[in-house]
Amino acid sequence: MSQQTSGNNRCLSGLGMASLLILSVLASGCTGRTALSATSPPTATSVGTTNPTPTSASPSVGDVLVPRPAIVWKPIPFPQSRKQEMLAYAQEHYGLDTFSLVQPQVIVEHFTANDEFGPVFNTFAADVPHLGELPGTCAHFVIDSDGTIYQLVSLDLMCRHTVGLNYTAIGIEMVGESDQDILGNPPQLAAALNLTLWLMQQFEIPLRDVIGHNESLTSPFHQELVPSFRCQTHQDWSHEDMEVFREDLAQLATTFGVPLGPAATPVDSGC
Repeated sequence: MSQQTSGNNRCLSGLGMASLLILSVLASGCTGRTALSATSPPTATSVGTTNPTPTSASPSVGDVLVPRPAIVWKPIPFPQSRKQEMLAYAQEHYGLDTFSLVQPQVIVEHFTANDEFGPVFNTFAADVPHLGELPGTCAHFVIDSDGTIYQLVSLDLMCRHTVGLNYTAIGIEMVGESDQDILGNPPQLAAALNLTLWLMQQFEIPLRDVIGHNESLTSPFHQELVPSFRCQTHQDWSHEDMEVFREDLAQLATTFGVPLGPAATPVDSGC
């Protein structure tokens, strides 16, 4: 995946109305960074079938329950055969005898390196070998460029999206050619922040463990038993742009009293 990195200043006016929470600009104009707040929205109607409830979710620890954003349940095929492929992968790469995602500890942000949802869904649904192995790649959520949040995989299943972290990470893909595309797209950015904060509160995941794929090797949760995979990562969501994303996320978390947790302590990957 390619990436483009530019300055951090951007206009965030117009956030909201595309997702359950409404992020509004408190300061007029678009000069420099702007403060964000969340307000209670009207009831949103979700498209598609009934949305699954996350499993292994912890009770809210914030002062206010973060509203669940509107999520369209659009599952990719995940039959028993794919679960067994995920089990074999977990055994080889993590030494774990399960395909279940139990109490996830990390949220990994990605971008798709294309501009349409359809091809992303088809790629994840196909279950074809990646890097010579099954199962195929997937992500739990995909956020389209208009801010629509699709859930493709249940949160009680491992999904293959980040080498070294699949055993404990929720994957969020965002349709776009670069992380800058998402940072410059108010509806999509609002949806990403709302979904991420909701997941943070549901699973008590601190801000430091909301990372970009490019930061995977420095996560304290990274572990990989296969030597040829140990230093494998992607360029999507650079550290610089993830710092911008986390800054916005921290502002939104403060609105709801969601604890941010301790400061990040990146590990030396040796790669």
